[in-house]
Amino acid sequence: MDFDGVNVRRGTAVWTAPGMPALLGMTALGFSGHAVLFPTVPLWVVDSGGDPASAGAVNAVLMLCTVLMQLFVPLALRRIGWNATLTAGMILLGLPSLLHLLPIHIGGALALAIPRGFGFGILTVCGAAAVASLVNPARLGRAIGAYGLAIAGPHALLLPVAPWLAQNAGFALVFVIGAGPLIAVLFTRGVARHLARPGTRVRSTPRTVHSLQRARAVRPLVPPMLILLAVTAAGGALLTFAPQMMPEPGLVFAGLLTFTVIAAVSRWLAGSFADRYGTRPFVAPAICVTAAGVLLIAWAIGQAEHSHSAALIFGMAAVGVAYGALQNFTLVDSFAAVGRDKHATASAVWNIGFDAGTGAGAMVIGAIATQTGFSTALLAAAVLSVLTLPLAACVGRHYGQNGGT
Repeated sequence: MDFDGVNVRRGTAVWTAPGMPALLGMTALGFSGHAVLFPTVPLWVVDSGGDPASAGAVNAVLMLCTVLMQLFVPLALRRIGWNATLTAGMILLGLPSLLHLLPIHIGGALALAIPRGFGFGILTVCGAAAVASLVNPARLGRAIGAYGLAIAGPHALLLPVAPWLAQNAGFALVFVIGAGPLIAVLFTRGVARHLARPGTRVRSTPRTVHSLQRARAVRPLVPPMLILLAVTAAGGALLTFAPQMMPEPGLVFAGLLTFTVIAAVSRWLAGSFADRYGTRPFVAPAICVTAAGVLLIAWAIGQAEHSHSAALIFGMAAVGVAYGALQNFTLVDSFAAVGRDKHATASAVWNIGFDAGTGAGAMVIGAIATQTGFSTALLAAAVLSVLTLPLAACVGRHYGQNGGT
């Protein structure tokens, strides 16, 4: 079987398909650098005298630059190819972590979030687009699950450990670990050589026709993107502010560990369900689980005079289930909505939803929390999730039933 310029054997396992081992290794290292800094830099800002709004601004700038870069990644792939694009992304993502070792202030952390965001934008779009091009479409859900584990594994390990490590061993060690994407440069060629350069087929279609084609391609991607935006806004708020919302370091560690591990497992298992049944039966329930989990966390942290550790952990677990599952389902739906030659576009739009939601969760929840407290701020995240319920009727296709195959 051949698609997107890649020769694929139908029986090849998703873990060992040509190019997948290199992709998974690059993804794990790249996301390690992202994961270890995501809760740590905001914590450093607070320890340096900043408020929750300032802490949230760091990750908001990171995600804004991520989204901006994601808009241009398909163009970069056409112009300079996969290897150069991926290599640039890993350098932009990893090198700023080492620059945090210099004597900088809060403004310096904000400035370093810019290249980190650019590098992360490249990694996210290229990674998801590569998955769709390296595997048999009938196994896309499982492949997305494997790719999700390469992302969620570092998150599960490093997101809960990073704040504890920074507070007990020092921020410098965390910033050195955050340079892991520089090692990922060793894997970029192994990914690129199995992928066709998108720019090899030149078309003379008029500019106005291109614009209409892009609009038609993007329109069906909007519902899954908005659903993803809502759940990642909730997840981004929890990942950014868990050290500020939960007073005990042990509870922060347990909460983040629960969230990230369950999200990883959920994203992996969701792939098999998506391949077997399609995504339609699962999207609306997952949205409801998101809202319920966030509301439980909001209630628990609002009871200042009592300890509700169990409720916090259960709420983090509930959001983790939906966070992982909806990542898989919405990405399957995004690829199902477009043809094979639009994988990079689908990946870009999906990642924009993911990262815009993460950035909005950090910025908006941080701003509201500064004025009213985190309990009230989380109510906004729950309401946002509920508002996306009508969109569940617009998604839920199976990848093998339309132009995505």
